Amino acid sequence: MTPELHPLGFFLPENTRLLMLGSFPPPRVRWSMNFYYPNIQNDMWRILGFLFYHDKNYFLETPKAFSEAKAKTFCREKGIGIGDTAVEVIRLKNNASDNFLQVVTPLDPAKVLSQIPACKALVVTGQKAMDTLLAQLPPVQEPPIGSSTPFTLLEREFRLYRMPSSSRAYPKPLEEKAVYYKKMFEELGMLP
Repeated sequence: MTPELHPLGFFLPENTRLLMLGSFPPPRVRWSMNFYYPNIQNDMWRILGFLFYHDKNYFLETPKAFSEAKAKTFCREKGIGIGDTAVEVIRLKNNASDNFLQVVTPLDPAKVLSQIPACKALVVTGQKAMDTLLAQLPPVQEPPIGSSTPFTLLEREFRLYRMPSSSRAYPKPLEEKAVYYKKMFEELGMLP
């Protein structure tokens, strides 16, 4: 079992107000674009398309691929940074399941957040990501799904949100997941 370094690094627009954190990208064979949430089976870009453009297919370039250009433009316009809570992992099975990821090196939240001074909130999109992040933060209460809790780091105040996983392995309809995300984006003043 060979350790695998994160292939993307962090995407941190200058105006990042919200940092989205997953666990780790799936194996490259499952990618439909060279950016975050690349698996065509993952609903993150459909949720964001549904909420911001009233079109769950907005970010599709083809029926089997997301548009990297549209995704990056959206993140820059909205002030959304994206990264993962693991910098290096060992895949215990050759798949994308969080259950079979062993985190070797977690992210350093202070290092990442020091690069985005306008950031006010972090959102975590799965339990593995939440567990990995909480282990790297000062004591903070884990929020229930759809909620947030405050925490302080670098002498700055943040909100930590916990959203449902966008993976189809999490068996909820897209529209039901989107309700949670909509509430968060409204609280942050990011939805039109």
